[in-house]
Amino acid sequence: MTARSNSAANRDIEYHLHPYTNARKNEHEGSMIMERGDGVYVVDDQGNRYLEAMAGLWCTGLGFSEERLVKAATDQMARLPYYHSFAQKTASPVVDLAEKLVEMTPPQLTKVFFANSGSEANDTAIKIVWYYNNALGRTEKKKIISRVKGYHGVTIAAASLTAMPYVQTGFDLPIANIIHTGAPHHYRFAKEGESEEAFTDRLAQELEDLILSEGPDTVAAFIGEPLQGAGGVIVPPESYWAKIQAVLKKYDVLLIADEVICGFGRTGQMFGSETFGLKPDMMTLAKQLSSAYAPISAVMVSDPIYQAVADSSDKLGSFGHGYTYGAHPVAAAVALETLKVYEEREIVSHVQTVAPQLQEGLRRFQDSPIIGEIRGIGLIAAAELVADKAGKTPFDPIGKVGAYFTARAQAHGVIFRNLGDSIAVCPPMIITEAEIDQLLEGFAAALAETEAWVAEQGLAAVA
Repeated sequence: MTARSNSAANRDIEYHLHPYTNARKNEHEGSMIMERGDGVYVVDDQGNRYLEAMAGLWCTGLGFSEERLVKAATDQMARLPYYHSFAQKTASPVVDLAEKLVEMTPPQLTKVFFANSGSEANDTAIKIVWYYNNALGRTEKKKIISRVKGYHGVTIAAASLTAMPYVQTGFDLPIANIIHTGAPHHYRFAKEGESEEAFTDRLAQELEDLILSEGPDTVAAFIGEPLQGAGGVIVPPESYWAKIQAVLKKYDVLLIADEVICGFGRTGQMFGSETFGLKPDMMTLAKQLSSAYAPISAVMVSDPIYQAVADSSDKLGSFGHGYTYGAHPVAAAVALETLKVYEEREIVSHVQTVAPQLQEGLRRFQDSPIIGEIRGIGLIAAAELVADKAGKTPFDPIGKVGAYFTARAQAHGVIFRNLGDSIAVCPPMIITEAEIDQLLEGFAAALAETEAWVAEQGLAAVA
């Protein structure tokens, strides 16, 4: 790889406060400046080309150079570059997109509310749940349950759902009425000798016990990703969602499916809810909705929820929630074209075709002395690095080895992301078999160098 220029990086350091970044570290090292994209590849300002094995942030399903999406944006810019959906107004691509999403999503979901990001969508879902229960006179039924290792965004409410210290520490979070239950990660959280079936039985019982201890009349909804993404690509055991949904139904607790990462083909079905058998009352969508070419998200709502919200808005005079850029006509036009491309190119079938090569290819590394578990489905996966394979003991500190791995992979032209010491893989869904081979070659090279470095450093495991 070519040496980096400091001009753009220096200006970045001077003016830019980055998300999810150690600001002091960035002052000393600077940032990688990306200039252009081509298919599954991105190119930096020095001409170095990388296979983007994370689709950016789990989101560029069609890669980085889809001309049809560019044309959809420019055509809409020329026709109507902005309008809103407040006060009984909207734009035609928004109407078309709403109709298409209702057609695509599970039949119980009959209305859609548009926002700009996954965080905003999940924040909106919480507000709709509260508004709904107030409309029904259930003013105490407000608590939302999310899960350890769940990721739902970084707005104040969404970050409270996100049960990870790095989004809460220092921010006075979580807020009230957000409670948490266990993650369905058998490898990391099962008791010794506990089968997957027994593990899921225990998680379902713990959820029921939590609802009973809080009071069923105070628990409004449960939010979960069908497959937990940023928490480490956690694939739930086969019976997990059936058992969880039985508990929720028993106590009249709504199910919100966070499809921000799973949606639009990533797991090998159009939605993760199909892959894992969820029947949600609400569904949040973002990221691959527009292949990330324009910021847009959506909250799908069931008819019973809509009817209560509509009645209350009639009583109060308005549903007093919305965003200036929500249902933006340019973003809606891009999203609508994205959905057309997914259908015309049979992207779900393509994922089903190439996914085995990725999943089986990664599992060839399972015998590495520093890989504890490789997990995934469709075109999303993770390899968890451990200090002691037999004892599943993590490295100390967690994240140091994962960061070394991703740095070495980047030096070999492949961009992964370390979630602590879990190496996440989530390429654009257009990836070819030849490109998967290149991804796996980069993974193999980084793994060999990381194994050698761990041995040289004599890294100690957490006691």
